[in-house]
Amino acid sequence: MRVVIQRVLEASVKVNNEVVGNIDNGLLVFAGYEEDDNNEDIDWIVRKIMGLRIFNDAQQIMNLSIVDTGGNMLVISQFTLHASTKKGNRPSYIKAAKPQSALIKYESTLASLSEALGKKVERGIFGADMKVSLINDGPVTILMDSKNKE
Repeated sequence: MRVVIQRVLEASVKVNNEVVGNIDNGLLVFAGYEEDDNNEDIDWIVRKIMGLRIFNDAQQIMNLSIVDTGGNMLVISQFTLHASTKKGNRPSYIKAAKPQSALIKYESTLASLSEALGKKVERGIFGADMKVSLINDGPVTILMDSKNKE
C-alpha cells in the first residue's frame, strides 16, 4: 500500500462538477493498493498516519498529530501510485490491485481511519474521474509504502 499524505488548510474533491468530499484543516491522503496488500499493510499505514507529528504546536514546531489537533481527513483512491516507469515512457500499472480488490482495501482503510480519528473521514468516489483541489499547508507532503517501511 502506498500513500501520499499532504497537510492541508483545505481540500475538496468533485465528481461531475459536484463536491463529494471536502475538509478544512487536516490531511489529504491519496491511497493506492497492490493485489497482495492485506490488513497488516492497512493497519501499519493507518497507525503511521494517525501518529505523524506534522502539525505545528504553539512554538510553530511540527510536534502534533492529526489526533492532537482534531483535524479532518479526506482520502482519495489512486491506483497510479503504483505506476512503474522502469521501461519506456508509458507507465505500467501491473502492480496495482484490480478494482474489486482495491475497493475492498479502500473501504477497509476508510473504516480504520474513521475509527482511529473518532469521526467521519471524507472520501472521493472510487474509480470515478475526480477533480481534487487543495491548499497544501507548509507545504508538507509525506510518502509512505507499507512494503518499504522507511
